[in-house]
Amino acid sequence: MSEAWQVRKRPARLERRIEFADYTATRDFLDRMAEMSEQEQNYPSLSFGRTYVNITLDSQEEADEVSEATWHVARLIDALAARTGGG
Repeated sequence: MSEAWQVRKRPARLERRIEFADYTATRDFLDRMAEMSEQEQNYPSLSFGRTYVNITLDSQEEADEVSEATWHVARLIDALAARTGGG
């Protein structure tokens, strides 16, 4: 489990803020994340500004715990952030 993600309950979800050096890096991340969302058929809730993205991943299952499928998407986002300069 990535320490960058905050686990929330009721409803079960993960939250993370990723910061970028500039708007170009933020935009690159968002474009690639859109592609990943289509592939995974998982669409996180996003809010963003010029140099940051806030992400919420709702657990896809009705449970009190975050599902393994949700953690899988979180790991994909972590890898994408690392490739696009997010930290």
